[in-house]
Amino acid sequence: MRYLHTMIRVLDLDRAIAFFTEGLGLVETRRRDHDKGRFTLVFLATAEGEPELELTWNWDQEEPYGGGRNFGHLAYEVDDIYAACERLMAHGVTIARPPRDGRMAFVRSPDAISVELLQRGDALEPREPWTSMPNVGTW
Repeated sequence: MRYLHTMIRVLDLDRAIAFFTEGLGLVETRRRDHDKGRFTLVFLATAEGEPELELTWNWDQEEPYGGGRNFGHLAYEVDDIYAACERLMAHGVTIARPPRDGRMAFVRSPDAISVELLQRGDALEPREPWTSMPNVGTW
């Protein structure tokens, strides 16, 4: 058995793609439009490849999807947690759980999907402004 992908539904495809590609650094691997079903599937992956994240955009969806913490979260390992958080903040993303410990942070996608960022290898030395930042909202 091989793990293939996780699917999330998105309301604004362009905004979601910008979050995951420009913000997190994923790359689009393929895209399929389904005219008959009126939806688009966009697959994203890290530079290393598998597993993928599938964004499903239903063309006629006008209201945000309901959700909750029951989904859990997506998790990505990053080379520099501080740089990743700075890049996301530059794209207007709120850091819900700052990397005060130099190891872990949480953000939310434009569709309120929790995304955990974990520092590759050992935790970085704690530093400002991260050590003083409070948690914001939920993740």
